[in-house]
Amino acid sequence: MNVAIIIAGGSGSRMGQDIPKQFINVYDKPVLIYTLEGFQKHPQIDAIEVVCIDGWHDIVWAYAKQFNITKLKWIVSGGKSGQESIRNGVYNLEGICSDDDNIIIHDGIRPLVDETVLSDIIIKCNQYGNGVTSMPYNEQIFVIDDEISTVQYIPRETLRRVSTPQAYKFGKLDWAYHEAFEKEIGIYGSSYTNTMMVELGERLYFAAGSDKNIKLTTKDDLEMFKAYLKSDKDNWLK
Repeated sequence: MNVAIIIAGGSGSRMGQDIPKQFINVYDKPVLIYTLEGFQKHPQIDAIEVVCIDGWHDIVWAYAKQFNITKLKWIVSGGKSGQESIRNGVYNLEGICSDDDNIIIHDGIRPLVDETVLSDIIIKCNQYGNGVTSMPYNEQIFVIDDEISTVQYIPRETLRRVSTPQAYKFGKLDWAYHEAFEKEIGIYGSSYTNTMMVELGERLYFAAGSDKNIKLTTKDDLEMFKAYLKSDKDNWLK
């Protein structure tokens, strides 16, 4: 079974709007629904769980009914941090998922998840036990020496940008969150499942990524998302 956990527990303060950014309407549809539609339409996704900010559960159920998100099975309250929210989603699946089920974690504010990316994440997870979407760096990366200068760079060939979606076998994922919160490893600051896994000594395996898989953090990101929705691919592009 392939189960998606969609993280929509943030307040979205950096967007500067009156409601959480995952619920902002773009062309008469909430951002979160665009995200859920990507999983709803994928033939290998069996069920969806949303980890949601308190007070919005009923609204998510109503949106799911309106936009025919039939794979939505559970809504769970988020925590005080991203890691607590993911943990809540994982713990809710105890007794539901088997150890060998694939759990795909994705940010609710990444509404342009690609079908081929999701497929490759699942392939890699079945092959290696996990799969994380990744992209190469196309810019040079320098290490700060002081506030105004540098004397060191990191070869970009040695780097990958890793975001969501990312997939893990449920047994390993459930163990990891119990271990991390018991021992306070990889759960603070900007930590996410992928960084936590590495801090716990796990090896991650790269899967396909997409430049369109933007995270809607600022108003500029929202405008970029709207542009993607309105864009048409030229037929002559290979």
